[in-house]
Amino acid sequence: MAESLERKFDVVVFGATGFTGQFVVEELARVTEKDESLKWAVAGRNKSKLDGILEQTRKETGLQLENVEVIIADVMDEESMAKLCQQAKLVMNCVGPYRFWGEQVVKACVENGAHHLDISGEPQFLENMHLKYHDMAKEKNVYVVGSCGFDSIPADMGVQFLREKFPGELTTVESYLSFESGPKGAGIHYATWQSAIHGFADQASLKKIRKELNPKPLPRMEPRLPKRGAVFFNPEVGKYCLPFLGADASVVRRTQRYQYETEEKRPLNFGAYFTVSGLLYLIPMMLVGVLFGILAKYKFGRDLLEKYPKLFSLGYVTHEGPTKEQMATTSFSMTFFGEGFSNKGEELKKNDMKMVTKVVGPEPGYIATPIAIVQAGLTLLSEAEALPESGGVYPPGAMFAKTKLIENLDKNGMKFTVVSEAKEI
Repeated sequence: MAESLERKFDVVVFGATGFTGQFVVEELARVTEKDESLKWAVAGRNKSKLDGILEQTRKETGLQLENVEVIIADVMDEESMAKLCQQAKLVMNCVGPYRFWGEQVVKACVENGAHHLDISGEPQFLENMHLKYHDMAKEKNVYVVGSCGFDSIPADMGVQFLREKFPGELTTVESYLSFESGPKGAGIHYATWQSAIHGFADQASLKKIRKELNPKPLPRMEPRLPKRGAVFFNPEVGKYCLPFLGADASVVRRTQRYQYETEEKRPLNFGAYFTVSGLLYLIPMMLVGVLFGILAKYKFGRDLLEKYPKLFSLGYVTHEGPTKEQMATTSFSMTFFGEGFSNKGEELKKNDMKMVTKVVGPEPGYIATPIAIVQAGLTLLSEAEALPESGGVYPPGAMFAKTKLIENLDKNGMKFTVVSEAKEI
C-alpha cells in the first residue's frame, strides 16, 4: 500500500460536479452513511458548484453530509493537484474525456502516493497509462486501476466469475450485452459521445502503444473463438449481434496477460458483442455506425459529430444526459457463454463443456458505473491482503480477482449469477 495512513481523507471524488461525478457522490454518500470512520471529500475547480453538488446530494439522499469537505483543484494546475493527492488515500477520478484530462490526475496520484481509480472506457488512455506509469506506480506502491465503471467491471469481473465457477479448464468466452429501457427510452451524455469520437479517430496511436507495451504476444491458444460476421443472428440469445467496440475486449485481454505472466494461468480467447432486438433497430443502428466511422476519421467530420450529437445519434446523445425517469427504467444484462475442457477434453484439445453466466444491473452509465467505482474503491481500501503484491497500473480483473468485489457488487445492485451449470457439449 502507498504510505497514506496519516492522510486526511480515505476517498476524494475528483470531478464531482461532472454529469457522472454527481452520481458517484450520491452513491458514495449512501454507501458510507453508516461508516462514520470513512472520511471523504469532493474536489473540482469551482467551489460554488461543489457546494451545489453536496446540497443536491443532501436532497437526494436525506443525509446531512456536514463532515464532507470541498477541495479546489484543477488538472491544469500541478500544485493544486499535488495538494489534493497528498490529502487522499484514494482518488476516484471522474474527469473525462480522459484522453484530454486523465493523465494529469494519474501523474499527480502516482507522484504523491494516492491510489487512483477511474471510469474510463478509452483503450488508448488506459493502455498508455499502463505503458507510462506502471513502473513508477510499482516503485511508489500505488495502485492505478482504470475502467472501474460499466466499462469494464461487468465484463472483466464477469469473466473472473465464470472462470471461478467453471469446473474444468475454461478456454473461450463470448459476452453478449443487452439493454432494456422504458417508454421514455434511454439517453447518453455528451462527454461519453465525445470520448467515442476521439477514440475512434485515434486507432493508429493505440496500435503503436500496444506494440510498445506488449512486444511479446500472448501464445496462440486453441480452440479459437467461433468465427463471427460483422452482423449475425445468435439463436442462443435470440437476437442479432454486432461486435461491441467499447473497452471490454481490451481490458479483459490485459487481465488475461497479467494472470498468464504472474500466475501462469491459461489465457482465454474472449469476444465481446452487443445485441439488437430486431431489424427495425439493427438497420438504423448500422447506418449510424457507418456514418460515425466515416466522419470520425476527419477533423471536419469530428466537428460535425461534436456540434450535432443529437442528430447523429438519432436523439440518444444530449448535453443534458438522460433524465431521471429514463435512468430509472433502463437496465443492462451481459450474458457469458464459456466453453472449455474437462480432463477428457483437454487430452483431445477440444472443448467438451459449456457454461452460461450473467451479470445484470441498473442503467449502465450513471447508476451502475457509480456502484462499480464506489465498491471497487472501498474494496481496495479494505482488502489490502487480497490485492496484487505491489503497486502498478492494473485492469479490474487483475486487481480484484482475489477480493470480495463480486460479492460486494452483488449486495449493491449488480448481480452475478449462473444461468446454466456446466454440461457436456
